[in-house]
Formats: sequence, structure tokens, C-alpha cells
Amino acid sequence: MAFDYKKKYKEFYLPPKAPGIVTVPAMNFLAVRGQGDPNEEDGAYKQALGMLYAVAFTIKMSKQHKLEGYFDYVVPPLEELWWQEGVRGVDYAHKKAFQWISLIRLPEFVTKEVFDRAIREATEKKQQDFSPVEFFHWEEGLCVQCMHIGPYDGEPATVAAMEEYTKRQGYEEDLGKGRFHHEIYLSDARRCKPERMKTVIRHPIRRLR
Repeated sequence: MAFDYKKKYKEFYLPPKAPGIVTVPAMNFLAVRGQGDPNEEDGAYKQALGMLYAVAFTIKMSKQHKLEGYFDYVVPPLEELWWQEGVRGVDYAHKKAFQWISLIRLPEFVTKEVFDRAIREATEKKQQDFSPVEFFHWEEGLCVQCMHIGPYDGEPATVAAMEEYTKRQGYEEDLGKGRFHHEIYLSDARRCKPERMKTVIRHPIRRLR
């Protein structure tokens, strides 16, 4: 059976609807950076996702290379880091001002060498430029998170509940300076009813001074 990160690491991918505190260790990701409204038809965001998934599945199918440590796995869910210049957190009313980093987690056997090979293979197969895709190492650290159920536009209420919980626990949010509003998408927005969509929302925190 293919290894599934969501099932193995439920504390990171399947948190309860009530906020909780978690320490997120270092991980490696595929990443594409960009800016603008993610809903724009054929915009930069949708192009970024196309590149991410093309490389992610190239790596998944790389078992024919007999890579050291290779194991069959389910491609992890799409993740996104969001921010806007001069804004604390995110302003959902001004999506054109979004800056973002799209992410897909990499299995532990994927080294920079394996990543570089996958980029070359995807480029040859798709006849497309995959240079925007990065090998991204990131340690998120101490965070508050919870499961948001419902449409993306309903996230502010969930974020407010997370902020209140954080303060009660003696912490404060630590957004900015490389620490971001983080979302992990567990539902396919093309097929799932908005009221049933599941999104992990995660914010970095620090002890109150």
C-alpha cells in the first residue's frame, strides 16, 4: 500500500476543528512563487499548480531509476503560503495583492540531485520551462492550526478563533519576516461542495513578551 503522509502525520494534515498548537519540523517541498489573484483564469497561480503537479508526478514515477530509499507514496496535498505587502495576515477582499508560494511536500528520498533530474525529465517530456519550480527546504516551527470546514471566503471567522485561542494560551501570532498564513488543501474545489471543503489553516506563533 502506498505511503500516505496525511494518514501517517495526522497532527499536521488532519487537525480537529478546534485550534491547537503544534511544532512543525523541517521538510522539503517543490515550490513555485508568484503574485496575483489565484482565481484569475489561466493566471500565474493556475500555471504554477500545473508545473508543481507535473514535477511531483515525475518524481512519483521515478522508481524505474532505482533511487536509493525510494518508496511508493501518495502525492501529498497542495499547500500555500499567502501574504500581502503592508498587511498583517491576509486581506481576502484584495486578492490581486496576494503574494504566494505554492508547495507540495517531497518524500525523504528526494535529494537535490533527484529533484534536478525530475526537472530535466519533465522539461523533455512536456517541452515546457520548469525553471520556476524550486527545491524548497523549510522549517515552520511553532504554530497554531485547525481544520476549516467551508468555503475559502469563510476563513476569517476561523482565523479569528485561532487568534483568540493563541492569546489565551499565552502566545501571539508571528506573521511576517518569512512566516506566513499557511493553508493545506484537503478537498478538490472543482468537485467538492463549498460547505464541505476541508482546509488546514496554520499560523506561526511565539510566546507573549
